[in-house]
Amino acid sequence: MLKQNFGMRGDDVVVVTGAASGIGRATAMLAGSFGLGVSAWDLDRAGVDEVVAEIVASGGRGMAVTVDVTDDDVVAAAFDATRETLGVPRYLVNNAGPPSTADLEFRQALQMAAGSMQMVTEKWLALELPAGAAVVNVASVAGNLVGAAPDWYGSSKAAIAGYTRFLAVTHGKRLRANVVAPGAVDTPRMAPYLARKVGQAWGARNPMGRIAEPEEIASVICFLLSPAAAHVNGVLLPIDGGATLTL
Repeated sequence: MLKQNFGMRGDDVVVVTGAASGIGRATAMLAGSFGLGVSAWDLDRAGVDEVVAEIVASGGRGMAVTVDVTDDDVVAAAFDATRETLGVPRYLVNNAGPPSTADLEFRQALQMAAGSMQMVTEKWLALELPAGAAVVNVASVAGNLVGAAPDWYGSSKAAIAGYTRFLAVTHGKRLRANVVAPGAVDTPRMAPYLARKVGQAWGARNPMGRIAEPEEIASVICFLLSPAAAHVNGVLLPIDGGATLTL
């Protein structure tokens, strides 16, 4: 029978990008509670320092790394530091990306949002990954199940899903790759959207009568990484409480 940590081993290591807040923070905290060594990456150093401090205070292992996931050299150095301090990461969670409220040009935004995930993943793939490696990329229902503005946001989330399927097919004997597509989630980044009528309507029409909490997304991410999902590969998994069924 699988343990409450989905069968993950205490000597495993996970890299979580965008770990300072929201879904990334919740994922890092849950992985730490499972006993994994957590390499928490974010531009917000104070935020990841706080996350790692909480993990360590609870008896876990972690390290905070200031990372711009669009910078090749910085990402390579972050993987080197992770390997030297915690070990080679068996797991990767690509969560970092620009918010939908960012004023970005289309091509620049796709490079920042989807291109950065591809670059981070390629540098991870260059490592001697342990058996049972897995990556979970964080996309959205936007671009995959619903249309959304601005133009670059849904397009980048669809690109992330497409790249994940490529990984699943091309590297299936070496790792598993899956993608989660959250709907509205109660995070600081979503606060401006949720304050608008369109955001309030999303929660009102949700069959569950509410939007998601970050921890509910994190638990699915950790499941997909884990041995409990050993034959789940190439899946786009919506986590929206059924909201898109009501559109």
